[in-house]
Amino acid sequence: MNNTVSSVHSYPDMKVVFMGRSAMGDSDLKTHSVPGLEKGLQLLEILAESSRGLTLAELVRKSRLPKSSIHCLVVTLERQGYVRRCLRSRRVMFAMKLFGLADRALAQVRIRQVAAPHLYALMRETKLTVHLAVLEQDQVVLIEKMEAPGVLKIASWIGRRMDIHCTGLGKALIAHLGEQEVDRLIHKYGLLRHNEHTMRSAHALKANLAEARKLKYAVDDEEDEIGWRCIAVPIFNQANEVVAAVSICGTVSHITSGNTPALAKKLLRCAGEISRNLSGDDLA
Repeated sequence: MNNTVSSVHSYPDMKVVFMGRSAMGDSDLKTHSVPGLEKGLQLLEILAESSRGLTLAELVRKSRLPKSSIHCLVVTLERQGYVRRCLRSRRVMFAMKLFGLADRALAQVRIRQVAAPHLYALMRETKLTVHLAVLEQDQVVLIEKMEAPGVLKIASWIGRRMDIHCTGLGKALIAHLGEQEVDRLIHKYGLLRHNEHTMRSAHALKANLAEARKLKYAVDDEEDEIGWRCIAVPIFNQANEVVAAVSICGTVSHITSGNTPALAKKLLRCAGEISRNLSGDDLA
């Protein structure tokens, strides 16, 4: 099997890639798989080939697994909401939870595809690192990163999960949530201290989010990592819901109080173009 990372978008001085199985290192390949999980995934793949669902007997025959194993796997997947059994025919079929997962995965791919040329243009214009992120399971998840040639490297990567309260992306993603939802997130994750600049109180964070709504952009002023600043803005879909956020990141000498408004304008223009493209392509 070819384990090289395939390029999705190519530009003159960089490549934008999707991270998949090819991103696994040697240590990952040596790690033992979980047999039960493999069997459960095998079962889902078998079900995917049937439009009407399958009976337990059909699953046993197609999987070549013992009937007792199939029964346990189906019960487990059913309890977790990934499959359901028809009351009349007792056929096993996909449940809505799987469709929800697939929809979210496809949405991220679509956003990346639509955003890529705009992110690249922003990176070229600002000569700063550009990130694209979504809110997934109440955490910030990076789904794209573009670095300008010659810039100081920041410790970020596609798939990285980041705290909400101390990152520009996180604040941009939650700034338009209701107060109760923000309180829930604070209660769930707390306000972990990264350094002396990190906000440690809910009151301070909410005031910062209100400022972000007023300015239309959020700032991470060395709150996540000393020596680095980040400006971020939300990306809206056609229903005016925040579906992602885009940011530019650089050292404190590259992003200053003096140039922040001008950089924010470029960022807002980029986010607006992405939002219009999402709505126009009916991908939101």
